[in-house]
Amino acid sequence: MGKKHYRIETSCPQCGCSAVSHLSTEEIKEKFGDVPNVEMECSECMIKYHTDMEKACPEWDKECKMNQ
Repeated sequence: MGKKHYRIETSCPQCGCSAVSHLSTEEIKEKFGDVPNVEMECSECMIKYHTDMEKACPEWDKECKMNQ
């Protein structure tokens, strides 16, 4: 059985462009760490913005808290 992947979905507050990523536990920890807010960069308008991990990936947030 393969590694579990989590769906991270956000939308840019400036242009509304949405982004979806499918990352494993290791990839999430490497890219974002265990923080409640993550920094994203819009691929369309290139602004950087922060979003709550709880909203971007509720499943990961729940499991992350369970592991603490």
